[in-house]
Amino acid sequence: MVVERSNLLSMMKLSIKVLIQSSLSLGRSLDSEYPPLQQFFVVLEHCIKHGLKVKKTFIGQNKSIWAPLELIEKLCPESADIATSVRDMPGIKTGLGRARAWLHLALMQKKIADYMKFNSRMLVGLNVIDANLCVKGEDLDSQVGVIDFSMYLKDPQATENTQDDSKMTAILDQKHYIEELNRHLSCTVTDLQAKMDSLEKTNSKLIEELTAATDRINVLREEQEQLKQENANILQSSQRKEEVTLQDSQAELETYRQTRQGLDEMYNVVWKQYKEEKRIRQELQKELELQIGLKQEMEVAMKLLEKDTREKQDSLVALRQQLDHVKNLNLQMFNKAQVFRFIYFFRFMCCFCSLFRAGLESALSTEKEQRQNLQRELQREQDNSTELRTQLQQLQGLQTLLDLRQEKKQLQQLCEEQEQALQEMGLHLSQSKLKMEDFKEVNKALKNHAWLKDDEATQCKQCQKEFSISRRKHHCRNCGDIYCNSCSSNELALPSFPRPVRVCDVCHSLLLQRSSIGS
Repeated sequence: MVVERSNLLSMMKLSIKVLIQSSLSLGRSLDSEYPPLQQFFVVLEHCIKHGLKVKKTFIGQNKSIWAPLELIEKLCPESADIATSVRDMPGIKTGLGRARAWLHLALMQKKIADYMKFNSRMLVGLNVIDANLCVKGEDLDSQVGVIDFSMYLKDPQATENTQDDSKMTAILDQKHYIEELNRHLSCTVTDLQAKMDSLEKTNSKLIEELTAATDRINVLREEQEQLKQENANILQSSQRKEEVTLQDSQAELETYRQTRQGLDEMYNVVWKQYKEEKRIRQELQKELELQIGLKQEMEVAMKLLEKDTREKQDSLVALRQQLDHVKNLNLQMFNKAQVFRFIYFFRFMCCFCSLFRAGLESALSTEKEQRQNLQRELQREQDNSTELRTQLQQLQGLQTLLDLRQEKKQLQQLCEEQEQALQEMGLHLSQSKLKMEDFKEVNKALKNHAWLKDDEATQCKQCQKEFSISRRKHHCRNCGDIYCNSCSSNELALPSFPRPVRVCDVCHSLLLQRSSIGS
């Protein structure tokens, strides 16, 4: 191991020296097809791979240099960009290809000496090289990593005058080269043998899986044909149901149109009655407003009459006061007058009093007549007000009667709607009862019998014959057990299925007996 490591390091130095000298002589950037650059990467790959532990797989032994290059990301965080870009490359499939792509990118960035510090002094000289490399996943995965010592060997005619140690080193280099070739060839032979063995094993397994898959495909095809037939039958039954439902819906639509027409006619009649009643109500309201206006005018006239009577009573009181005052004056004059003028004055006063009394009596009679007239008018107004009150009470009774009629119509409509809702609920309940009975029968059948899986049955339950490719498995839709075709060739209609389905001979006879007893 030590000798190999020293030989690899000497080859590394030599390849770096040749690469630097050739790049300086060319004076341009190097591409991926340049032979010294390719040999440098091969030698560097062998140096990194030397001393790694072998990772054993089912194909053979594998030394991957991608794992140690990934560890550089932890020691030197600057290399994280290269590692992520290499992982994102779509064409690279192997760890060796990722490691080669990582080395190419590090050389192009001139940071290979910073990342790989175990040979930093040798690798620092590579910073003077400008490389423009094409990184392809297929080329990196399929490259053969063999060191070519021919470009490092010198011509014996040109090296006759060299020292003996240079000849010895050349011979040793050739020897080491041959040993390395032999070692690599032996490794590749063992790897190829292991790969051949694994491929033969996998090939036999694949053949077995292929036969099993073909058998399974045939079974699935037969099941697919059955499912197609069942699907066609289900489609026909669904089409029939759709036609029946379409006819029912058309009949319901026709009945709805007829009922709608009858309801429209009833609505028009009711609307006309409503308009007529509304017109009568408006007329009555107008008459009521007129009566109320007349009543208000009568009340105003009564107030004016009361005011006039009060004024006349006040004037009558004033006249009486004046009469008393005149009487007092007459007494004073009578006392003061002389005796000889007493008769003359007495006569004069009698005449004056008679005239004044006649005037007062006429005035009182006129006032009495006016007062009687006012009392008569007041009595008439009271009679009119009582008649208006009775009419108002009658109008209020008519209004309450109209409201009661409207409430009666609303209640009749509610009753009709509730009767329709009850009829619909009765229909729904009858349908749901029928469905519940069907579901109960299905649940009883499912509780009594469990659906047997295909893997659990290897022979027919009735005839006890083994199943094969020619004798296929069939489920009884009533009991759930598995029978052959001859023992389950009958078909009957079950509550859980809309059409006749396959049943076994035992269930067929039992169901026929049950149907005959029920009929």
